[in-house]
Amino acid sequence: MDAIRQFIDVKGKSFQVNLPEGFTATRVEVIILPSELSNENEIPNWQMDLVSERIEAIKQNPDLVLEEDQFWNDLENEG
Repeated sequence: MDAIRQFIDVKGKSFQVNLPEGFTATRVEVIILPSELSNENEIPNWQMDLVSERIEAIKQNPDLVLEEDQFWNDLENEG
């Protein structure tokens, strides 16, 4: 399951969600949470792009992902 997260400005009592190319679902679940972020506190686009690239890399190479216990063991063994 893929999730799409967007911060959208509400105009009046409505907003519009633009779905990405290739989105094929015919039914979605919508959860609306108020966002207290102002423009100066929003996550920069470059950072969101970087996270998206990393997620895609993991999807294409799932063997690169370590379980949390393995991560901590490897970290302890480095020192």
